[in-house]
Amino acid sequence: MSAPAHLDPRLLRAFVTVAEELHFTRAALRLYVAQQALSRDVRRLERELGSELFVRTTRQVTLTPDGERLLPYARRALAAQDDLLAAAGRTRPLLVDLNSPGLATGRRVLHRAREIDPGHELMARYESGLTWAAGELIAGRLDVSFGRFAGLPAALKAGLDQQPVRYEPMAVILPEGHPLAALAEVPLDALAGEEVYAGAGNARTREWTGLAELLFEGRGIDVASPVPLAVGEEEFQRIMARTGNPVLAVVDFPPLPSMVLRPLVDPVPLSPVSLVWRKGLIHPGLGALRRAAADIAAEEGWLLRPAGGWVSDSDLDVMSSP
Repeated sequence: MSAPAHLDPRLLRAFVTVAEELHFTRAALRLYVAQQALSRDVRRLERELGSELFVRTTRQVTLTPDGERLLPYARRALAAQDDLLAAAGRTRPLLVDLNSPGLATGRRVLHRAREIDPGHELMARYESGLTWAAGELIAGRLDVSFGRFAGLPAALKAGLDQQPVRYEPMAVILPEGHPLAALAEVPLDALAGEEVYAGAGNARTREWTGLAELLFEGRGIDVASPVPLAVGEEEFQRIMARTGNPVLAVVDFPPLPSMVLRPLVDPVPLSPVSLVWRKGLIHPGLGALRRAAADIAAEEGWLLRPAGGWVSDSDLDVMSSP
């Protein structure tokens, strides 16, 4: 490769995004540009460097040896540019994963943060679960997420920071005709003998399935077997109606047609939620999110555990950290 006197950071960002996705269409969607424009930028960078960076076939895109050598340097250059712009008060949008549309905790924190810092763009994303989002945080494709930090593998946690936000009371979603649907609140032990859906088999939400397994242990409640991954409310409702299984949720879960949500009690199980971000992240929007989370938690007692509330030991350690 030759070394040009100047490289446009936009071209480097195009290269890094394609290298991470190994797919031009997905990379273009991430960058909010047309695929043709992205291809032109990559070709221009290759011309300026005097080297092919990708092997392109009709079936796949792979990095050439020169592309593999360039990738770590390009990432460091872009990170340095982001830090410089942040120091100068000019920042890119902060990408904030809210897990799923309709979940209240992350959405409320994001809305408050936008009020605190209206001068910076905070963009919502939806990645379904923290296990998946954590990998995206490490890779730099997301900046911030929400979820159960204790449920992540140690290798992922090592590259992330977190701030406890809330103990969310948990609930169960039941078909309208289920015998327990007539109750205003469902005692946890009333689910004995049931198979309760908790995302088993969904690689994006392993931390949620792990929490269910801890909660159900010794209570005669089973985690329901995996079902086809349902994307969207309509598909989720269709799959759940077909199985008839209760669904483990939180009390703020959005309503679903033909199903009822009932709080769990005796004890009240608590789902721990943290604000999670990549170590070393510098962005004014992160400060706004952290302040927003702390302010709402103080105003509404989000970090106060009800008497007799259930929290796993591993989660308690995380949520008690300063």
